[in-house]
Amino acid sequence: MAAERGGCSLEAVPLPPEVRESLAELELELSEGDITQKGYEKKRAKLLARYIPLIQGVDPSLQAENRVSGSSQATATGVKQQKSRSNNSRDERFRSDVHTEAVQAALAKYKERKMPMPSKRRSVLVHSSVETYTPPDNHSAPPDVTTGLMEHLHHERPQVASVRGVPRGYNSSILETADGVPVNSRVSSKIQQLLNTLKRPKRPPLKEFFVDDFEELLEVQQPDPNQPKPEGSQMNVLKGEPLGMVTDWPPSLLAALQRWGTTQPKAPCLTALDTTGKAIYTLTYGKLWSRSLKLAYTLLNRLTTKNEPLLKPGDRVALVFPNSDPVMFMVAFYGCLLAELIPVPIEVPLTRKDAGSQQIGFLLRSCGVTLALTTDACQKGLPKAQTGEVVTFKGWPRLMWFVIDGKHLAKPAKDWHPQVRDASAEIAYIEYKTSKEGSTVGITVSHASMLAHCHALTQACGYSEAETLTNVLDFKRDAGLWHGVLTSVMNRMHVISIPYALMKVNPLSWIQKVCSYKARVAVVKSRDMHWSLLAQRDQRDVSLSSLRMLLVADGANPWSISSCDAFLNVFQSRGLRPEVICPCASSSEALTVAIRRPPELGGPPPGKAVLSMNCLSFGVIRVDTEEKLSVLTVQDVGQIMPGANVCVVKVDGTPYLCKADEVGEICVNSGATGMAYFGLLGITKNVFEAIPVTAAGVPVSDQPFTRTGLLGFVGPDYLVFVVGKLDGLMTVSGRRHNADDVVATALAVEPMKFVYRGRIAVFSVTVLHDDRIVLVAEQRPDASEEDSFQWMSRVLQAVDSIHQVGVYCLALVPANTLPKAPLGGIHISETKQRFLEGALHPCNVLMCPHTCVTNLPKPRQKQPDVGPASMIVGNLVAGKRIAQASGRDVTQLEDNDQARKFLYLADVLQWRAQTTPDHPLFLLLNSKGAVASSASCIQLHKRAERVAVALLEKGRLNVGDHVALVYPPGVDLIATFYGCLYAGCVPITVRPPHPQNLATTLPTVKMIVEVSKSACILTTQAIMKLLKSKEAAAAVDIKTWPTILDTDDMPKKKLAGIFRPASPDMLAYLDFSVSTTGILAGVKMSHAATSALCRSIKLQCELYPSRQIAICLDPYCGLGFALWCLCSVYSGHQSILVPPLELESNVSIWLSAVSQYKVRVTFCSYSVMEMCTKGLGTQTDILRMKGVNLSCVRTCMVVAEERPRITLTQSFSKLFKDLGLSARAVSTTFGCRVNVAICLQCLFVCIFFFPLSLCFTHFDGLCYFCLWSCCQPNRLGKLAEQGTAGPDPTTVYVDMRALRHDRVRLVERGSPHSLPLMESGKILPGVKVIIAHTETKGPLGDSHLGEIWVSSPHNATGYYTVYGEEALHADHFTARLSFGDTQTIWARTGYLGFLRRTELTDASGERHDALYVVGSLDETLELRGMRYHPIDIETSVIRAHKSIAECAVFTWTNLLVVVVELEGSEQEALDLVALVTNVVLEEHYLIVGVVVIVDPGVIPINSRGEKQRMHLRDGFLADQLDPIYVAYNM
Repeated sequence: MAAERGGCSLEAVPLPPEVRESLAELELELSEGDITQKGYEKKRAKLLARYIPLIQGVDPSLQAENRVSGSSQATATGVKQQKSRSNNSRDERFRSDVHTEAVQAALAKYKERKMPMPSKRRSVLVHSSVETYTPPDNHSAPPDVTTGLMEHLHHERPQVASVRGVPRGYNSSILETADGVPVNSRVSSKIQQLLNTLKRPKRPPLKEFFVDDFEELLEVQQPDPNQPKPEGSQMNVLKGEPLGMVTDWPPSLLAALQRWGTTQPKAPCLTALDTTGKAIYTLTYGKLWSRSLKLAYTLLNRLTTKNEPLLKPGDRVALVFPNSDPVMFMVAFYGCLLAELIPVPIEVPLTRKDAGSQQIGFLLRSCGVTLALTTDACQKGLPKAQTGEVVTFKGWPRLMWFVIDGKHLAKPAKDWHPQVRDASAEIAYIEYKTSKEGSTVGITVSHASMLAHCHALTQACGYSEAETLTNVLDFKRDAGLWHGVLTSVMNRMHVISIPYALMKVNPLSWIQKVCSYKARVAVVKSRDMHWSLLAQRDQRDVSLSSLRMLLVADGANPWSISSCDAFLNVFQSRGLRPEVICPCASSSEALTVAIRRPPELGGPPPGKAVLSMNCLSFGVIRVDTEEKLSVLTVQDVGQIMPGANVCVVKVDGTPYLCKADEVGEICVNSGATGMAYFGLLGITKNVFEAIPVTAAGVPVSDQPFTRTGLLGFVGPDYLVFVVGKLDGLMTVSGRRHNADDVVATALAVEPMKFVYRGRIAVFSVTVLHDDRIVLVAEQRPDASEEDSFQWMSRVLQAVDSIHQVGVYCLALVPANTLPKAPLGGIHISETKQRFLEGALHPCNVLMCPHTCVTNLPKPRQKQPDVGPASMIVGNLVAGKRIAQASGRDVTQLEDNDQARKFLYLADVLQWRAQTTPDHPLFLLLNSKGAVASSASCIQLHKRAERVAVALLEKGRLNVGDHVALVYPPGVDLIATFYGCLYAGCVPITVRPPHPQNLATTLPTVKMIVEVSKSACILTTQAIMKLLKSKEAAAAVDIKTWPTILDTDDMPKKKLAGIFRPASPDMLAYLDFSVSTTGILAGVKMSHAATSALCRSIKLQCELYPSRQIAICLDPYCGLGFALWCLCSVYSGHQSILVPPLELESNVSIWLSAVSQYKVRVTFCSYSVMEMCTKGLGTQTDILRMKGVNLSCVRTCMVVAEERPRITLTQSFSKLFKDLGLSARAVSTTFGCRVNVAICLQCLFVCIFFFPLSLCFTHFDGLCYFCLWSCCQPNRLGKLAEQGTAGPDPTTVYVDMRALRHDRVRLVERGSPHSLPLMESGKILPGVKVIIAHTETKGPLGDSHLGEIWVSSPHNATGYYTVYGEEALHADHFTARLSFGDTQTIWARTGYLGFLRRTELTDASGERHDALYVVGSLDETLELRGMRYHPIDIETSVIRAHKSIAECAVFTWTNLLVVVVELEGSEQEALDLVALVTNVVLEEHYLIVGVVVIVDPGVIPINSRGEKQRMHLRDGFLADQLDPIYVAYNM
């Protein structure tokens, strides 16, 4: 086989073993697709050159040149095969067959690599078909692929009974798998693909920028010791040829115009063409002169405002002309110059939202432009306001529009003659330029510079009088203006202007005009050459033999060489001479920098260089002599301009001269450059007044140089080579990459089928201290998602292989949606802005942060364990006390006899029914604010008796049996609870199922009934029918319900005797709830704990019979249940009950009730507070008109088992401040499963003014203070306003980065990475709290983060579970410290927090200890060896975009999954992927693995407003979320 390919037998030639081995390896590479056929043959020929005479003609040193010429021939061949031209294609200046071959060879290596494709919802209603599901993966869990991760740093708390509650929208059968995670789901198999992708080796990470530790030390990035370094000598300043002395050279451009306009009035100056290619008008020099005079006279003398001239010399005037009207533009330009006005040519604004239009407006404002010149046709086409005037565009100043058509111009007075002065340093015109970031600046060019530039161009291009020039470029700026409007007039040339609209219709038009007008010079871009190649088959009779100079204006583009070569190959047979092609380099600041001389001027021969792209990325020039795929072929842009001095300086910092083999920024010192950025002195000095210095710091000249923004070097024969531009430069990980190079690589990956060739944008965004490459392309409408995704993945692989850099984000947008530049192409800065703002609306997106982000902080290393004893000693040495705090001592506050008397709640209710039978205990309000039901002491007692009789007689229950109470929030629930206590049964309150959502809510009811071993269900008649309905049978097995009794119609029988427990430690009730981690847990509450809980709340909140409190909480578990059902009976106060469900129909019901009943203390949940904040945000005025007044509220407590939501509470306070709500009123509580009430913030008015013994000495259930307050309510109000016993809740700011390391570091407000934490209320009487280490269980010091442990008489006594896990009970409810006080029994809350002693004092004069809750230990995410709290990541994500309504995060196999609710159009869904990834990287140094975009309401939230993240995780992995889009980040 090898012999056949070589063309001769190898057997006769003795080859050394190493050569034969190399040949065998080559064969293997070819067979596996690792090398192309062409590459194989070249390498093989190189190996055999010394041994086979037939191949000795191949000189290895010529390989590079052969490669270049080969590319030209191949390109030409490709062009001949092209039959049709796409209407939407732009230029193919990026095309290179050498490059295409390299890309295809690189892709062959990745042939087998598969990446998971994103999931996109076809319809909100129609689910994906079965065919789209990926095959099930194996039944083993995906591997842990996270490098550098340590084992969990904290002791994992054992979970409660592994029975997950069922979230809304989920099928219960899904959750029967291990941990509720089905391993054969579609989503998990895609994640498995992602994990397999990530397991592949990637480039080694860079030296980290910084160490994310307690001190956050920033590390300087160390350069790669093996990177190429420049080795040449320091370059010298390159001097151009001197400007030649020309006899009779005009002293200014206007003088030249005057000369030609008066001496050669009929000489043609400019010919304009229509869209069919016909010449519609030829402007002569006489007409140009006369019209310019008329315009100048009109502008200065006929435009007035308030009898004053509108304009004076030196004013700036906007020139707004379409590309199809060069004649009127030329008249306007020279008219302004004659009037000594400064023209500012800009593009025609077509709509109010044109790309970059706002920045143009900023330029016009800064230039003080008040007048815009235009044509009649253009003015009619501009958008109009209702008044008929041209609208004021966004960001633009108010302009007066003046039409310069002949009928509007006045004939100059006979005695009026403009002054045609010599060229001076005053501003002649301002040319706009858009920077990389999108800002627009105006570059001023003086009359002297304009004249010198015309002189230099005339000499460099060899222009002569009456020559004909064909101009395809935009005549308003850059080379189109310099050659087609200025230098042409200086030399009395005839310009044929080809409009952009004509080029789109007939790409060959410029060649036809060269042929028909026998033009000597043509000014084009490589785009125009490419377009003509696509259309050249239609025209065979064109000839380019008249051309002496084909000026390629974008010859500085590294990929223009392929267009030049291909164009030459095709048109050489039609008279085009090779030496005619003259690339040039220019910049807006320095004007023309270099130009290849036409042959008659005797310049050096053209040069080409094949450079190593890897070395270029380090700024080093190395000619590629090896057989590498990653090369860049560049052509020279000729010699520097006459009269100019040029040097190359380092891009960053001080402008030191570069070495000869080093790439830098080209700088020019010449009289023919721009002067300044108008109005921007700072950046003007940096760009226009640069002083290059030698390595020793010695200035190379006393004259300033102008930075061009071009990156390049000076090659042999003093030829200038340009390899890129600063505007397209992307510095990634210390290496420089050019945007055009990346575009070229993307185009080499078969783009024509899937994306539009000319509609690709590449730019960089800064994320996590480094540039990240983003590639955006327009997708063809007929391309399938699978094909597009395949193309995207191949582009990623090609860029990675060719450029050794990863693409951070690749997005495809629908056709014709990218912002366009005025003359075609993409408006890059506007595209970047839309990407950053989330307004790009892509239809496909692929993020690759795993590949690109190599500068993450080091993963946290686990330190050797520090023993608890050492920790205590360390705290003592540091002067820190042990973090321990306690509430007031209950024994000092209340009579022990009273406590014993109120030990059983059943006894308390019976006693109140006897002593104060008509005292109202409960008022239940409906959504209209009316009293739906109420209960006095005697009414509640009698109803409880009837329930007890029904339980004993109908239910035949025994003492200690468990009873499930399935009721809506109301008095019935309370009555049946006390009925159970009267009968000696153990009640369990259960939320009833939702009638419209039985499939998801009924299984939870069933689960609680079964787990609690309920022997009977008490409920209403309606709910009983629901539990036994056909709909219920579809969700659960209704035959297994225990006895169900309805309490709507019970017999009025008297109970023989109320059950009295034998011991206070007997079980009073069970409290079941589903935790935020999805665990259903029931805790046991004894009678002693129940009464202790009520007593503690009563003392903390000063509850007594004459007080009213309002409760807007669910009554089924935790503190909400205690406040709803227990406290009123114990303390005797009246509770106004507002079920949260009623807020859905009347969101103001709670606040209206508080105002109506003048409630001082009220309780709510975060979900209620959020509903009020969102629902009443715009209705405060209406509420005030209805008489709602919240000035009565002293304390509004939010009941929660989480970190205080400080943003929500502050928003609530600010919003309702207008209704009288005090800023101090809103506070938080904290409780958990082991103790439902640890902290409460409340007012203690009485203890300021009375001795403790007097305050809390009770007589017949009332304290003396209560009696006194009832008699003198006005004085009580004044006392309440004077102060509180406890200080206001304090807020501290902690460093979020330190929290990840389980440390607390206090910082100032507004500091970077600061996180506000609000105190979680005051510790209740009888409660002791200590902060313990999560692993060693030793006590921690003040302001140290650890687990909150609590000791209290009202701690729950244990978990109630069917599994009887004794170890779990001991670990959570009977924990002891490992050092210090080892005798006290503590309960572990499972929450991380810290104590901090403040400078404030409480009522007793002691310094106040504030408890701060940071988050649930079970919910924390262990990533990169650090501990993250989901709420912190979610807060960042919600801020990322206005359409993100809610967010939840969780992990799956060490991948971070972010679920985002989209509140907006579905076309915004894919915008969120990049924004979410960016913000999590920036603020948390984490890479998001999966981004899931869902509809609002998908994230499950419990009644307390807490997110059920584990339910969400189960639903995601079971593919039940019906997501809009799922993005798998690579």
